[in-house]
Amino acid sequence: MSSRTTSEFALEPAEAERLANLNGPFDGHLRMIELRLGVEIANRGNVFRIVGPPLAVNKAERLLRDLWRDAAEETLSEPAIHLRLTEIDADGVANDDVEPQEVSIRVKRGTIRGRGANQAKYLHAIATHDINFGIGPAGTGKTFLAVASAVEALNDARVQRLILVRPAVEAGEKLGFLPGDLTQKVDPYLRPLYDALYEMLGVEKVVKLLEKNVIEIAPLAYMRGRTLNDAYVILDEAQNTTIEQMKMFLTRIGYGSTAVVTGDLTQIDLPKHQKSGLRDALDVLRDVNGISFTFFESRDVVRHPLVARIVNAYDARDARDNRDGNADTGDARPAPST
Repeated sequence: MSSRTTSEFALEPAEAERLANLNGPFDGHLRMIELRLGVEIANRGNVFRIVGPPLAVNKAERLLRDLWRDAAEETLSEPAIHLRLTEIDADGVANDDVEPQEVSIRVKRGTIRGRGANQAKYLHAIATHDINFGIGPAGTGKTFLAVASAVEALNDARVQRLILVRPAVEAGEKLGFLPGDLTQKVDPYLRPLYDALYEMLGVEKVVKLLEKNVIEIAPLAYMRGRTLNDAYVILDEAQNTTIEQMKMFLTRIGYGSTAVVTGDLTQIDLPKHQKSGLRDALDVLRDVNGISFTFFESRDVVRHPLVARIVNAYDARDARDNRDGNADTGDARPAPST
């Protein structure tokens, strides 16, 4: 645990309107800075107190002083704060000295917090990065927590719309011709996302938001050519994207948007000799600043205890096949890197 320090300072001159501009609605701007830099900020009027790791406290104080100066001449907004924090990341200010803050999500069903260290890390990463990857086996909460974070952002007006995306790939079955219009054809592939939304918002509200196009659920193929500003975008089942599809999706992200990509590298339904776009993104983007990767394991499973044992059994079998050179079938996929 790194050492912590405290800094107290006053922002002059004391002006109530300027202070409200700096803090944002319901102190939202201060909460953004806290989450990104891993500090605690409190104020009484124009007197501020920052607690946290020494380097992070220094950077937070300098940022607040800069924002105070700007608040006299312009109206600060969440996108403006977000861009300032992104500049800090680019300058190498954010670092391992930052201690993640616990993130809780408020939705209709109550308050949601991460169960265990990995889920807590995942929620913090989503709150502090524009593009996030959650990789791991079924039942670890990857999609559920991403949808919960998106719903909270929508409820708090941090984004204007919510876009949920999945590749329309059949899971080892040939379903043949599906009757109906486009929505009816792709709905079976997107049903898990509907289920999560219903649990967070209730069926009636989801239906209304879908009608208003505030919530959009779409197959991945329909993302090409779009630029998504002020949106929360979730790509689920990303292990079934091709390399080209993954690159296309990630380059859709615009200002004020957050993207979460979830997938399980042990459940790839692509043709055997086609590399998964998720695995390729892991290889290419793992060291790119501003992108987070959270890796879940069987111990993070929050479904029935048998699910964790099933995941472990398959992992053990895959490990044996890899050691034996895949002698039996020749098609066992390598276990995901952790």
